[in-house]
Amino acid sequence: MENPDVEKTPEQHVSRKGGLRTIPFVIANEAFEKIASFGLLPNMILYLTMKYHFDAATGTSILFIWVATSNFMPILGAFLSDSYLGRYLVIGMATIVSLMGLIVLWLTAILKQAKPPPCYEICIKPNAGQIALLFTSFVLMSIGAGGIRPCSLAFGADQFDNPENPNNERILHSFFSWYYASVGISLMISLTVIVYIQSEYGWVVGFGVPVGLMLVSVIAFFFGTNLYIKMKPNKSMFTGFAQVTAAAWKNRHIDFPLKDSNGCYCHGNDSKLVAPTQRLRFLNKACIIQNPEKDLNPDGSASDPWNLCTIQQVEQLKSLIKVLPMWSTGIVIAITISQHSFPVLQANTMNRQLIGNFSIPSGSFGVFGIFTLTIWIAIYDRILVPHITKYTNNPRGIPIKYRMGIGLFLSCLASAVSALVEKKRRARALEEGLAELPKAVVKMSAMWLVPQHCLSGLAEAFNAIGQIEFYYSQFPKNMASIAVALFTFGMAIANLIASLIVTIVNHYSQKGGKESWVSTNFNKGHYDYYWWILTILSVANLFYYIICSYLYGNFEEEKVWNKDEYEDEDKNGAMIEMAKSKESPIIH
Repeated sequence: MENPDVEKTPEQHVSRKGGLRTIPFVIANEAFEKIASFGLLPNMILYLTMKYHFDAATGTSILFIWVATSNFMPILGAFLSDSYLGRYLVIGMATIVSLMGLIVLWLTAILKQAKPPPCYEICIKPNAGQIALLFTSFVLMSIGAGGIRPCSLAFGADQFDNPENPNNERILHSFFSWYYASVGISLMISLTVIVYIQSEYGWVVGFGVPVGLMLVSVIAFFFGTNLYIKMKPNKSMFTGFAQVTAAAWKNRHIDFPLKDSNGCYCHGNDSKLVAPTQRLRFLNKACIIQNPEKDLNPDGSASDPWNLCTIQQVEQLKSLIKVLPMWSTGIVIAITISQHSFPVLQANTMNRQLIGNFSIPSGSFGVFGIFTLTIWIAIYDRILVPHITKYTNNPRGIPIKYRMGIGLFLSCLASAVSALVEKKRRARALEEGLAELPKAVVKMSAMWLVPQHCLSGLAEAFNAIGQIEFYYSQFPKNMASIAVALFTFGMAIANLIASLIVTIVNHYSQKGGKESWVSTNFNKGHYDYYWWILTILSVANLFYYIICSYLYGNFEEEKVWNKDEYEDEDKNGAMIEMAKSKESPIIH
């Protein structure tokens, strides 16, 4: 008798598992996790400066490192889910770890001993134990994000992996639409409702609400346990890259075969290539068969994958290496769109009154960027693409490389506008005699900050989405998940560099007893200079992108593929792989 609890492969699962009935549990888990986690970031700089007495530069650097860690961890989470544990276990454990992290953060707000006493004549810095407790919450939340973010969408797509259903593709598209809608709504709620609760009702309530939401997320996910299709883990592509590198190094001394000796290369069971390409030729040694009887199994696969790899594995690594220069052009724009902390502190010094007695929370201004991004995507996809396609003959309207370049140009404008607005705000504060009153509100509307947020959101819509489409267009279908991994890795690197920039600016600008450009006192600092530094970096990066784009050449590249390269690939399986690559960039 078959055990119903045994994990199923796509060929083995039964109809009572998965399907539409699992959508509420998967989407509820994702939506509540997003609201809980992303609702913390906007106001966190205020918590660090007001309650822990960190200066603005230190607090911002801490948050940059936290976000960087949260973007590094999904790579590890994807590796564990693909190679060892499977998506169900990784998401389940990560959701619990995220809840633990939120509870620890909540305790820092509840317990007086968990943070330094309020400032009176002097401000006492936090001790080692208090810092350790705070950082423990950040680490736990980063670990949780590393398990949830790379697996959630693909796990949802797994529930509809039924090739026998003729409507399966339509159902998958429907699920993707619901998923992205839930993510967009969750982010809007995070930047408005959660931030408002924190601003109006304090940190105990403001952190307690995310704890409750995360608890609902845990319950929702595990409530549907008996309904889920749980795919068994397979070999991770990252392992394959390591195998190619190791095999090429071990075989570095052997000679290349003749050009027409295609039988000397390992095809394996998964490779569709006849022979490896000549670019990055040294990697080809990883797939050269030296002794067929020793190197190959009876079915044609390699007996030791760390000594012999398939042609397709080699070409996959080459594809990844080739896009790295283009990938590096996205780091600087990621730095500019990751500037969450300073704009919040800036808005806190301005008049945020909107209607009557209602004031926009300083942490909510980021919603203008997300709103701009969302509206532009809808307008571009539904209205502009059909018209632009007539002139470009490109199904996506504006070619990907041009869209990426436009995004970089807009990021230059966003940084420049930020610098000009801050220069105006600072001048107004000095005119009003507020140099020594950092908490005073300048008689200048915070709505002046809206254009820079909108430009930043528009830049992200062009460049970040273009990046993922670019990676997806350059990789084989079974490498689709690498697109998101590259994007999140770039965001992680960008946040580390951003932290380094803040540290360097803070260190060198206050030499000789001068006030730091990124001083906690916004009115005495020179944040306009800081924004001009980012503008200069953005302009230099734009020229760097133009060079990389020119040297990259055409998207289409000559490859020695069999003519039926992907004809036998399961369409729904490709859809699930595509799901991994279409993770919305605003999530990261």
